[in-house]
Amino acid sequence: MSNVLRLAIVDPNDTKREALKSMLLGMDMIWLEAECSRYEFFADVVAQTDPDIGVVAIDDNPDKALELVAKVTENSPNCAVLVVSSSNDGNLILKALRAGAKEFLTQPVRLEDLLAALGRISERRFGRGENKPRGSQVIAVAGAIGGVGTTSIAVNLGCILAKEERHSVALVDLDLCLGDADVFLDTIPDYTLVDVAQNVSRLDFALLKRSLTKHASGLYLLPRPVRLEDVSLITPDSLQRVIGLLKATFTHLVLDLSKAYSPIDMMALEMATHVLLVTQLDLPCLRNVVRLMMSFSEMENIAGKVKIVVNRVGLDASQITLKKAEETIGKPIFWQVPNDYRTMIEARNNGVPLLEQAPKAAVTHAIVGLAQALAGEQGGAAGAEAAKKSGLTGLFRLWPSRSGK
Repeated sequence: MSNVLRLAIVDPNDTKREALKSMLLGMDMIWLEAECSRYEFFADVVAQTDPDIGVVAIDDNPDKALELVAKVTENSPNCAVLVVSSSNDGNLILKALRAGAKEFLTQPVRLEDLLAALGRISERRFGRGENKPRGSQVIAVAGAIGGVGTTSIAVNLGCILAKEERHSVALVDLDLCLGDADVFLDTIPDYTLVDVAQNVSRLDFALLKRSLTKHASGLYLLPRPVRLEDVSLITPDSLQRVIGLLKATFTHLVLDLSKAYSPIDMMALEMATHVLLVTQLDLPCLRNVVRLMMSFSEMENIAGKVKIVVNRVGLDASQITLKKAEETIGKPIFWQVPNDYRTMIEARNNGVPLLEQAPKAAVTHAIVGLAQALAGEQGGAAGAEAAKKSGLTGLFRLWPSRSGK
């Protein structure tokens, strides 16, 4: 369980304890190690279970609860204490911090405040390095030009990742005017991104998931707004908050960007773990890749995350070679997806993912390999090794990431 925050909670009030548990258990990064309804037993519970965080709700008996905070802090120094109270009295907050609490949250607990507190505790406990708890992987799929197949790759990548039992995956359609991820999945969503963005401060994890549309593959979809006039209601700030909540709920987020590189798209790029820049082997696409990489290099924390994905390899005998493309871009090609126009169009028109429409097709194999390489944060031969260890072994082969040079 080293990739999650292990937590123990004490609250004599059963109703409040269950409400807080429900919020915490909606987070993928939380493992509830123990719960307790009596202050006098909690120090022993912490000593026996050794959680990363001890949540102490102090309203039932503030004096006794603060004594408990001091005892846990002294006896179990590796356990960070998070105090929860319906009171925002400054003296009480000061007493809690002096007793050893690392964070103080006011009930009813706002989801954003809880996430921020857990993030600070996690950073103090584990640091920023490899030992920190596993976070959500955010994969932004962007295009060098319109029509290069970003939505096809984003949708099928999301469906493939969602097939893994250990993954929970959401796809967010950020082509706010003309996005069509819902068409690819043959769904009619009840809610869209604008509904979630406008109510982000009032959402809990249960409501958040109910606001998304779940596909048969296991992928959750958050589509673009229905009405064009609603696009302006989504701001970079609201998107940042939505992505923050989704990251706490899902192991993987796939963000299908527009081609406008608007402030919304740029926020998505900043928050991404990986940026898949989809291109084709023709001059207009490659020139745009060079332009985009020049701009990204001037922005903090974007250029290093970019991975070049060449789509529709083999479309045309006059295509620029991979070797020449790499020389032009000045960056290696991370992955290739072969051209299979008929299969991809059939899958889109039928509203089913490639895994269902054409599981043995080369284009399906390629995107499976891409998903496995990203899940293992590897490419090339290392990506192939990651594929061998996955649950899809024997069913799919990898499309080589650097062949054909």
